[in-house]
Amino acid sequence: MTSIRIRKGYDINIAGTPSCDVEKLEKPTRVALLPERIPFIKPRLKVKIDDQVNVGSPVFEDKRNPDFIFLSPGGGRISKIDYGPRRIIKEIIIALDQDEGYETFPMINETHLEDMEREALVQMLTAGGLWPLFRELPFRNIPNPQSLPPSIIISLGSREPFQPVPEVYLKDKIDLFEFGIKILNKLTGTLFISASPDNNFVPDRLNTHVTHTCEGVYPADDPGVLLYYIKKHPDENRSWYINGQDVLLLAMLFKTGKYPVDRTVVLGGTLATEKKHLQTRMGVPLNHITKGRADNTGAGRHIVGGIFNGYTGSEDSYMGFYETSLVLIPEGDEKEFVGFARPGFNKPSRSRTFLSLLNKSSMAVDCNCHGEVRACINCGFCAEVCPVDILPQFTYKSILADEIEEALNHGLLDCVECCLCTYVCPSKVELRNLFKETKKAYFLEQL
Repeated sequence: MTSIRIRKGYDINIAGTPSCDVEKLEKPTRVALLPERIPFIKPRLKVKIDDQVNVGSPVFEDKRNPDFIFLSPGGGRISKIDYGPRRIIKEIIIALDQDEGYETFPMINETHLEDMEREALVQMLTAGGLWPLFRELPFRNIPNPQSLPPSIIISLGSREPFQPVPEVYLKDKIDLFEFGIKILNKLTGTLFISASPDNNFVPDRLNTHVTHTCEGVYPADDPGVLLYYIKKHPDENRSWYINGQDVLLLAMLFKTGKYPVDRTVVLGGTLATEKKHLQTRMGVPLNHITKGRADNTGAGRHIVGGIFNGYTGSEDSYMGFYETSLVLIPEGDEKEFVGFARPGFNKPSRSRTFLSLLNKSSMAVDCNCHGEVRACINCGFCAEVCPVDILPQFTYKSILADEIEEALNHGLLDCVECCLCTYVCPSKVELRNLFKETKKAYFLEQL
């Protein structure tokens, strides 16, 4: 086992983090797929309104690569297909039957797995709708099934405070996880499993599989950060990664012969009255998660996917294919009397402007930027926290000048999209969004 110390990053000390308590939610009345939230996908529908589907029935595929098939997370009737601007498919909603039907897939045990060829394994994963769980660095796109990755990275846990922890989602499922590891070993010659050194709950038998421990603050456990520190050749930049919880889904598909829809999600944030882990299913409505567990007395925001890497959802929207967290925080648009004169002891900030720099307790966060966007002042705050040592301020200016090659030389493709540069920027520049969109445009240009 190799221990890696990540020197940069930021210790996110935000109030409202979920506990390890677990509650099993009742079955929802509807679930949904959100093609809009799956990057680099152009969906081609395989269903229409009022069609009857089973759990595991094909719902849409990618126009560019029909091997990327997305299956129904529920059995029932297609009740609505919601289109956005330019006919972008936002939501495909399935009204669930009381007794849901299931599509069946081949069941594979460990003996059969050992004898399988890699090509047959890939075909099973694509037909079973789980191939999109793999993501490829540096663009975080779904990898080509015909390609062979330099390595696959499994991330156990997250230092982002609003994500499920392995202590919960691996409980009583170590056998299943080890079977998932065997599946991944058939796909690549090099498999890396990273974990935090304080994951003391991991049994010794699982510790034997862990190849790296990453010490440091957020985002030390991001697969892109780990790859930055261990890669020895440019070809390794195209490594794949998969979340630890998703490894269980691979194993469940093979063990049960059914499309797995079980998910462990977290509900957190200062407006959540119950901050805990919830056992539910893929595509669950947000209001099903927050029912009786949210403070609705003031204006709040639903952030799906994490406080830094998530997006704004509405109470009537759904969890996406990749998302496993829901954070409820205030909008922060209330007027603060003589706020300019207050020392800000309880305002989370990395800047020395506020006395909160001396406050070591957890602090509540809201959506208020506490300032407006202005020009970059070359303060260097972003470079001080960047975990992969790029110079975000110069990368930003290169992009504005349309000097993409220069931005690439500054390390744009090493960016892990952790959002810390945006968080610490005193000029309120949305650096992460600009970097992410530029990487996306560059990727599509290569296509």
